[in-house]
Amino acid sequence: MSPEASLRARAEAQAASLPPLLARAEHLAGTVLLGEHGRRRAGMGDDFWQYRPVQTGDSRRMIDWRRSARGDAQFVREREWQIAQSVILWVDQSASMQFSSDRSLPSKLERARVLALATAILLIRGGERVGLTGTLLPPRRGNNQILRLAEFFSTESAEDYGVPEARAMLPQARGLFVSDFMGDLTPLREALTKAADRGVRGVLLQVLDPSEESFPFRGRTIFESMGGSLRHETLKAGELRDRYLRRLAQRKDELGQLALRTGWQYHCHHSNDAAQMALMWLWQAINRGTA
Repeated sequence: MSPEASLRARAEAQAASLPPLLARAEHLAGTVLLGEHGRRRAGMGDDFWQYRPVQTGDSRRMIDWRRSARGDAQFVREREWQIAQSVILWVDQSASMQFSSDRSLPSKLERARVLALATAILLIRGGERVGLTGTLLPPRRGNNQILRLAEFFSTESAEDYGVPEARAMLPQARGLFVSDFMGDLTPLREALTKAADRGVRGVLLQVLDPSEESFPFRGRTIFESMGGSLRHETLKAGELRDRYLRRLAQRKDELGQLALRTGWQYHCHHSNDAAQMALMWLWQAINRGTA
């Protein structure tokens, strides 16, 4: 068996345990119609654009002899200019993301994984290279890369809050960071500052459970982090509501300002909203960033 076939076999074997995530992401990606990525300029690419008469400086090997044989003039076959972008992903897989306030709702992590993987599927099928932040999975094309991404997105972390990876930022790449961004924002500031220094632009997608927006708690309540490291008990949870909502609004504003300063875009998505709407926003946002 060739190395390529062996690698594909291993990737497919690893992906065998991931059908729900892959199926959901494939279905979600299928709801978005892909547009053409070609830029209508002459250059390197696979798609035919136009014939033009030979000009001074054109080499003989550029001439399309079949087209030229139809008349007395000689023509060059130009191809469409296409540049594949590199897109790097970070999905927060910490304990905080595993929260869901209702069994009928997906956890924040489940929604984040599906949206990130569906976005990767659209990008890869559109000719882009997609990988993870850091050095574990460099940006590549192809179905094998989708399988690898699905594998990485199916791991979990015991840490309460995730920390974005800021190493190996590819210059001029695009980024997608998906998290609830409920932890310390210092690592995120450092990551986006480093990204901006390298010309990396991208999207911050904040995923929240609806209860984190409405704070429906009353009376005696025990608040405990998903990882178990933080715990607070109160007899009057309702009295905390206004203070909590102010802090949440401040956090959202801080994320929006941070994105604005570093050339990124910010969007908040709730796990009880339609995933398709979030994917459409992501797709358009990333396309605007790569145009």
